[in-house]
Order: sequence, then C-alpha cells, then structure tokens
Amino acid sequence: MAAEGEIKAAYERFIASNFIHHNQYFKGDRQSLMTAMEEAHKMSPNKSIEVKHIFEDGDTVLTHSLITRKKNHELPIAVIHIFRFKNNKVVELWDLGQKILKKSPNENGVF
Repeated sequence: MAAEGEIKAAYERFIASNFIHHNQYFKGDRQSLMTAMEEAHKMSPNKSIEVKHIFEDGDTVLTHSLITRKKNHELPIAVIHIFRFKNNKVVELWDLGQKILKKSPNENGVF
C-alpha cells in the first residue's frame, strides 16, 4: 500500500499508535516517518516492492526486498525491514537499504 502511495491508509491499518522506528534520517515517532514517506512518494512516485525473503521469529518479522522505480532510471535498492508486532500491528521498525550496482564484482548478486 505504501509503495502505491496509500501511506495514510497503510498506517491506519497496520501501524500501531505507539509506533517507533530507527531510521536515522528522521525523528523516531510515527508521524515523522509517515510524513517522510508521503513526501518521498510525491518526489518519486510509482515504486514497486518485491519481497524476496521473509523470516519470522516470535513477534519479529524480517523482509529482504527489491525496490524499483517504475518510471525513471534510478538504481534499484535492496532493503531489509525488521518489524516488531504487537496485537497484529507494527510497533517498531528498523530499515536498511543499499543501491544495487549495475556492474558489481560479486557474481552472486544481492539476492
């Protein structure tokens, strides 16, 4: 939903009111990250996310995903999201990403 620009709806449905995050570029509260996501969508819309791996351990879920832009030629990004859940809502998030190089010396790729 967030990749398609439905950020507020995604937050209402999946994000707890006491949500915190660990993205170093923004304040750690719910509203700050939601606002940043809305602004990012306005500047670079039409993203797509393809989850490649999912791991679960108790109340924590980790995803390893590919994010691409549908309309421009920005490099794709490999992203790891770590979600901690309580009462079926995300209460805490860590997200880490790296651009995928067109010519990497690693023959195995990022996935």
